[in-house]
Order: sequence, then C-alpha cells, then structure tokens
Amino acid sequence: MQTLPYVVITNQHMSHAYELYYQAFDTFRRLPLIRNVDDNNNMCEILQRTLREHLTVIPSLVSGVLECQDMMDPSAIDLFMNTLLRSRISRRVIAEQHLALTRTFRARRFSPSVQAAADTQTDLIGVGEVFLRCNTKEIVDKCAAALNFVTSQAYGGNVKIPSVIVEGHPDVTLTYIPSHLEYILGELLRNSYQAVIESHGHSETEPPPIKVLICETPQHVLFRISDEGGGVSPGLLPCLWSFVKGPRKEIRLQNLNKVPHLAATLQELRHPDSSERTSKREDISLSSLAGRPPNLRLGIGLPMCKVFCDYWAGNLSLHSLEGYGVDTFLQISKLGNQNEQLVTRASMDAL
Repeated sequence: MQTLPYVVITNQHMSHAYELYYQAFDTFRRLPLIRNVDDNNNMCEILQRTLREHLTVIPSLVSGVLECQDMMDPSAIDLFMNTLLRSRISRRVIAEQHLALTRTFRARRFSPSVQAAADTQTDLIGVGEVFLRCNTKEIVDKCAAALNFVTSQAYGGNVKIPSVIVEGHPDVTLTYIPSHLEYILGELLRNSYQAVIESHGHSETEPPPIKVLICETPQHVLFRISDEGGGVSPGLLPCLWSFVKGPRKEIRLQNLNKVPHLAATLQELRHPDSSERTSKREDISLSSLAGRPPNLRLGIGLPMCKVFCDYWAGNLSLHSLEGYGVDTFLQISKLGNQNEQLVTRASMDAL
C-alpha cells in the first residue's frame, strides 16, 4: 500500500485499511516467542480479535479504489487489488488454520472421548479448516437453501424463486476449505438467482431452473452453473472481472456503505427483516457472503471469486449468450496437491 500515490492512500477508506494493517503488524512484531500453551492462548486471542477487526478491510478497499479510480490507471488498480487480496487470503488461511488446530488441541486435551473420536475420524473429516472430503452437492444445496431464504425476504413472497437442479456427478468429494468453496459457489449462484428473478420472477409461469452440472476428472472437479436470466450485455463483459471498471459507481458506493463494518461486514449481511440468527463464526474468510440479499449489488462478486480461484490454482470463466442466459465454469483441483499461488516480493515490487 505504501507504493500507491499519496493522494490515493490518503483517501479515508484506503487510510482505514492501511491503519488496520499497520496496527496488526505492530502488534505481532511485539509478541514474545511462543514457549508454552499459555503463550499460544494469548496469541490466539490477539489473532481472533485481529480477524474480527479486519472484516472491514474489503469494503473499505473497494470503496477506496472506486473513489480513486480517476487517479490511477484501472489496470494498475486491479493489479493492486488482486495482489493485496491474494496476500490477505494467505494470511487469513494461516491464522484461521492455527485457531482451528488450537481448538482441536484443547478439545483433545480436556476430553479423552474427543481424543479417541478425533483419532479415528481425522482422515474422514479434515485437519483444522481443511476438509479432506468436501461433498460438492451438499455445498451447492447449502448455498441454494441460504439464497432461497434471503431471496424471498428481499423480493417478497409473490416472486417466484427458481429451483436449483444438480446434475452430473453429485457424489464427488474434494480436499478444500469449505468456507472458500461456499463463498465462490454462493456468489455465482447469487448472480444467477438475481438474473432469473429479474427476467422471469413476476411472470405467472414458473421461472426456468438454475442447473449446476458437477463433473469429475482424475485431477479436477468442474462446476457449470447455467441460467436463463437473459445473459450479460456485451458492453459489460470487459468489466466483469474488474474491481473498478463498469457503470453504477454511485450505486455500488451506496450499497457498500450499507455493509456492516464490525459484526459481520460482507460475511453475514442479512435482509433487515430477517430473524435468522447470524453465524457464530463471524471471523472466517467470506464464508457466507451468499447470505447478502441478492438485490444488493456491490460489484465485487466475480472479481473476488476470481482471486480465490487463482490463489488455489483453479480457474473461473463465464460465457454469455445475450438474450438467453449465462454459463459459468469453475475448475478446482480435486486432490488438494496444488501449491497456493502466493504473492512474491517481486510481484509486489512490480506494482
């Protein structure tokens, strides 16, 4: 962030994000060496607090770059955002994994029954935040159920909600962090829900279903999400993967201002009339962004999904047939043996 032009970093939103990172750096550099369990517990409390505080980073960064988009080349802004967010993912994965392993250690330490069960179930469940056998259909169904609820709250009971049909290989499992996969699939499905409802939701007939095709190859799992929501205008296609390009800047800024900063930020935003309790895991990385009302447009869904896919050596693409619908293709490594696409010092210097 220190490589940005001075006028950009002094923007109130960018400055807020910068101060959070600076304070976190200053806090952790003062931590003494971890020598025992008590030292680790103290560090975990600081980690937990820092993760909660940093839930404001993404809306602040996006608001900041939108307000400063005339002060830098849009391509340079997108490179900055992709570099910073990829680095952010790597830090949060390490922090969340350490907290998860510490929770497991505490449970095993104080409960022999938990110890015995954990020893027999580790290979079936996972290690920390990493699940060795994520069931793809279960995650799709979970995202669809969440979207059904918030969609009915956002659009009203008279709007017909499209069904989600899972085809192909529904029993496929893969090694992944479930919260990341839920975010990606939830955001892609949210786009399809919004498109179909706005195109067919007020007609007397049932809206066309959203089809999720799951395919398994020896090394990858592929998802194709198909809708009949009218497609994407050709003029918008070049802007889909950018954080700053595209229309509706003022609307996006207004919507970003509606996102809570501390309690949930992008993770758990619900419709104001929702009585559903928010998740107890508010600190995890973008775990349930799909809970956001589908009609609240932030303009960062596809770019954020792309960052996550790139980080985990996956691939995300979109094909639109204007006037008909969209096919979105997501490819993920099945084996869990792909290196993360880390941010190097050279790539940071290239900014």
